[in-house]
Amino acid sequence: MADEQKRRELIQKLLEMQRKFIEYEHEHGLDPKDYYVPDEGHPLHNYRQEYMKTAMELVDVAHERVGSHR
Repeated sequence: MADEQKRRELIQKLLEMQRKFIEYEHEHGLDPKDYYVPDEGHPLHNYRQEYMKTAMELVDVAHERVGSHR
């Protein structure tokens, strides 16, 4: 049951990150530099790394759930 709660929390976090990204893109457009190498303090600073980290946590939870590994 704890895995299910963790899975839901991770999915919610990813969806919220996506929502904020889309909102930023609609308001400001998206310069590839800001996505790939944003300056410190930029709203997208560490976005890709944090998103990937969270997505991989979700993958790990899914593997635990079915008894497999990546």
